[in-house]
Amino acid sequence: MKTTRSRIVVAFLLCAVLVSGFLLGRASADQPHMQAALEHLRMAKGELDKADPDKGGHRARAIRLVDDAIAQVEKGIEFDRHH
Repeated sequence: MKTTRSRIVVAFLLCAVLVSGFLLGRASADQPHMQAALEHLRMAKGELDKADPDKGGHRARAIRLVDDAIAQVEKGIEFDRHH
């Protein structure tokens, strides 16, 4: 009786782990081009952050535009997941 119950609990937990792993994998595997663009934008933001600030305001504007682009790509990914 206890062994059967333990097996049921283990089977349930295993299924939960597999399903959550599938869903997490889908979150990163779906929309590969959007995910790649997001990664590149984040890397570009990192490079802009490291650059010298004396660029006549263009670096700061580029950072804002990249932040906006990151937000738009994230919104597009979320929109596609829900529709």
